Amino acid sequence: MHPVLVYTASRIGLFIIALGVLWLTGLEHPVLLIGGAFLVSGFASLVLLSKQRDAMSARLTDRLDRPKPQDD
Repeated sequence: MHPVLVYTASRIGLFIIALGVLWLTGLEHPVLLIGGAFLVSGFASLVLLSKQRDAMSARLTDRLDRPKPQDD
């Protein structure tokens, strides 16, 4: 599967999990709930998704380093 899709889906999944956990702990204010979920999922992705982030970065770097086709 494409590394960018895997990383993006993993980030979204972490956000949804963090949102659910924070909601279950009793946080009900929408702004605090969403903001807290962004923070928690961001820190979790730094720790848990390093392999996926490296694969995505390598894929994007390879894609950007490819020579562009010349228009004649």
